[in-house]
Amino acid sequence: MSGDAVELIRRAAALIFDVDGTLAETEELHRQAFNHAFARYGLGWHWDRAVYKDLLRVTGGKERVRAYHERLRIAPSLSDEDVAELHRIKTAHYAELIETGCCPLRSGVADLLAGALSRGQRLAIATTTSHGNIDALLSRALGKRWAADFDAIVAGDDVRHKKPASDVYLEILTRLKLAPMECAAIEDSANGLIAASRANIPVLITRSMFFRDDDFTEARFVLDDLSGLG
Repeated sequence: MSGDAVELIRRAAALIFDVDGTLAETEELHRQAFNHAFARYGLGWHWDRAVYKDLLRVTGGKERVRAYHERLRIAPSLSDEDVAELHRIKTAHYAELIETGCCPLRSGVADLLAGALSRGQRLAIATTTSHGNIDALLSRALGKRWAADFDAIVAGDDVRHKKPASDVYLEILTRLKLAPMECAAIEDSANGLIAASRANIPVLITRSMFFRDDDFTEARFVLDDLSGLG
């Protein structure tokens, strides 16, 4: 463990966390939930891991569905209602999968959250995923009152542009009333790194299953997990 990484974390007034891949390895469950929704909807689509890894470059579930449909070059186009219903089915199944307890927090996450709270640091979430998905994961992992420990929670639908745009991070800074250099962002993807960097927030990367080969040159630190930072 780099002492400098510990210092970056511990001197920050606020720690801002991404969710999928960062707090837990959720992306595989998202993939399974998408495939469940496609089957229920009778689309005949199936996203294997290679396809899904590629689609993860597109941030946002509904946006991902649209991007895949456009690649197929088939008519007619999916209506907004179709996409919304697909996403609703997918989100409900994702919550069911999470509820089985098959997706614990990643190594070091619980200790880091507890340590930050004990030091009086503020916690925030800046993510592309939905509030429902965040609540499903963290209610299971941290208990139903988990949100009380977070000063700001900004999800993809709360802002105009999703990552790699900086919107979620700029909104977090506004809500926390902090300067970028007073915070540290914890991310797992290039899109997340770009988003936080565009807001001038220093970034620590924790490598995850789907994004471990991304370009993290601009990150302050790149770690395999968050163990030892608490």
